[in-house]
Amino acid sequence: MTTLEPTATETAPAPSYLPPTQVPGAVRLTYRQFRYWVTYSRRTWRGTVLSAIFGPALYLTAMGLGLGTLVDHGRGLPGGVRFLDFVAPGVLAANAMQTAFGEGTYPVLGSVKWFGNYWAAVNTPQRPEDVVAGHAALALVRLSALSGIFFAFMSAFGTLHSNLGILAWPASVLTGAAFLLPIMAYVITLDSDVSLSALFRFVMTPLFLFSGTFFPWQQLPAWAHPIAYATPLWHGVQLCRSLTLGGATWTASLVHVAYLLAFALGGYAIARITYRRRLYR
Repeated sequence: MTTLEPTATETAPAPSYLPPTQVPGAVRLTYRQFRYWVTYSRRTWRGTVLSAIFGPALYLTAMGLGLGTLVDHGRGLPGGVRFLDFVAPGVLAANAMQTAFGEGTYPVLGSVKWFGNYWAAVNTPQRPEDVVAGHAALALVRLSALSGIFFAFMSAFGTLHSNLGILAWPASVLTGAAFLLPIMAYVITLDSDVSLSALFRFVMTPLFLFSGTFFPWQQLPAWAHPIAYATPLWHGVQLCRSLTLGGATWTASLVHVAYLLAFALGGYAIARITYRRRLYR
């Protein structure tokens, strides 16, 4: 009679446990989310490159050769500053704010409401804090690039009058970060885009009026001065303008930087909480 010998699989003892799966660290998980947005941007950047390049050139030409000529030939600005030299650093900071609004609103709401890429991310080892960090990192890269293009045109138009003028570029990026992260923390809580139009109309637009972007903020009524001090854009405009015009002081610059950092870091801390509440169910 033929006997059947047990195979090695049948004789081997069954393992008492399965080896734990190694989860990547926070830096690697954040980089994965960042890489997703890099891939997405590589397929969509062509739609914005023309406006990013020609927009600053046309705007500064209009300010320098158009409206600026009228202002300079009239009463002018205090201290004899050219209107173009005055308005260019203000618009640099304001442009960073506008970019932050664009990056922190519809891309965030779309990721959680329409496209589902946030939900796909949290169904991997990525956590909500990795999602917000990776998305914010790509948004800051785009913001830095757009601000860098505007700054390059500013330099070409001769609006830098100090060796510290180069620092206006990172100052504008910090200004954008002070808006980007709080906006992301708020937008992730929304269920529709109805509130976004109000955000642009009643938050972003009035900031131009109280920040001194296009005219000296001292011309505002006295009751509006505290409002100006409280807006991050005012601090960004004053910081960029003092760096390009040569009037920067250590005390004032550190106050502006600290205020903008407080908004950026505070917004990131709140975003970690709101992202966790929305994406963990």
